[in-house]
Amino acid sequence: MKPELQQNLLWSAKHRKDIKKQFLRWKKQPPKGLDEQFESTHDAVFETVDCLTCAHCCKTTSPIFKERDIRRIAKAQRMSISQFSRQYLKRDDEGDWVLQSSPCSFLESETNACSIYDVRPQACREYPHTNRKNMAGILNLTEQNAHLCPAVSSIVQKMMEGTDSV
Repeated sequence: MKPELQQNLLWSAKHRKDIKKQFLRWKKQPPKGLDEQFESTHDAVFETVDCLTCAHCCKTTSPIFKERDIRRIAKAQRMSISQFSRQYLKRDDEGDWVLQSSPCSFLESETNACSIYDVRPQACREYPHTNRKNMAGILNLTEQNAHLCPAVSSIVQKMMEGTDSV
């Protein structure tokens, strides 16, 4: 991981309490324009962040695999659904399908590329979920991701610096 991306995660760790307080305020009273502010900050951050230089998400967590993801990926891998599920997946505490282990089995370690990129799970396609509608509904997830994803950390930092405008 590049040093500037590591710095983002260090910032999140150092400001964990401040982030929690800010997110509690946003949850309690979502400011007008929260979705637009997240989206514009997301766009600005991703002009400079290349996920292939990091892949921290793929190395440390698992996406949730929906049934349609499992069918699509199993077909692309030329495996039966049950064979794919047995080889790669398990049920988590909430009953969702997740990877059996980290890093992701489909992460190419030398390049940080995804070997199933064209058929990857919806959760991976939408990650880090900071440019979508109804951000108030996923603030818990976004807060968690601020400590996992350097880009989300940067987004949160920029938004907190400009909280008067949010």
